[in-house]
Amino acid sequence: MSIEWQRILRAGVGFCLGLLIAVGGGSLTWAQPALPVVPMELPQPPVPVLDLADQLTSNQEAQLAQHLNKLEQDTGWKLRVLTQFDQTPGRQVKEYWGLNERSVLMVADPRGGNLLAFNVGDAVREILPRTFWIELQSRFGNQFYVREHGTHRAILETVEVLDHCFHQGGCRVVPGLPQEQWILTLVTSILGGIVFGFAGKPRHAEELFNWRWALLISPLWFILFGAFGIGPVVTRTQDWIPVLRNVLGFLAGALVIYLAPIARPAVDQ
Repeated sequence: MSIEWQRILRAGVGFCLGLLIAVGGGSLTWAQPALPVVPMELPQPPVPVLDLADQLTSNQEAQLAQHLNKLEQDTGWKLRVLTQFDQTPGRQVKEYWGLNERSVLMVADPRGGNLLAFNVGDAVREILPRTFWIELQSRFGNQFYVREHGTHRAILETVEVLDHCFHQGGCRVVPGLPQEQWILTLVTSILGGIVFGFAGKPRHAEELFNWRWALLISPLWFILFGAFGIGPVVTRTQDWIPVLRNVLGFLAGALVIYLAPIARPAVDQ
């Protein structure tokens, strides 16, 4: 399987996981291997970044710390970053950072599975729902993204997204539309068009378009085109070009299947 198709598959899995959470109302967290909890002498005064796994350069760590302090000053929301590898300070960081209902603890563990895990305060959940965190993990914490861009890039990009969402008062979905996710929406738009075109094929010579069947099967093609094709695009970007391409993909799929002849079984004479 090529890297591009792996990325598309990863986007599809992440999108479906988010959908299942939204529909089922359940909870889902990415499991990370357990680490031994070790009491540590943490820096004083408290710093907003603890890079115990050495995933950031000193310059990156300093810039990230400045970014997090400014975020807290500007918005009142507290975001703290902990990287860990062979040991963890555990709940010691809760008192160290004074984590509360307006806090987010982002843990980056590069040992395997998904890189990212979050401990989210109750007040944060009101503006950033559980589906947001699932999509955020699946986009930046998956092994394909980390392998291609590096752990430091995954951490910094995640912080940028959270900074944007906190400044605008919350997000229902993760902003931005990666190419692999757009390709997935294009595929579902084309599938929706195929279903629509097949349902609308005339059943007798006097009929131009079978609106009865098209409307009867509308839940299927509308979900493919609207919920999976257009919805993820318009909620993540204001760019109209992906929307136009998905609409054209829907129309092309419908037209091709509508004009395609249907093979009828031969009748024995």
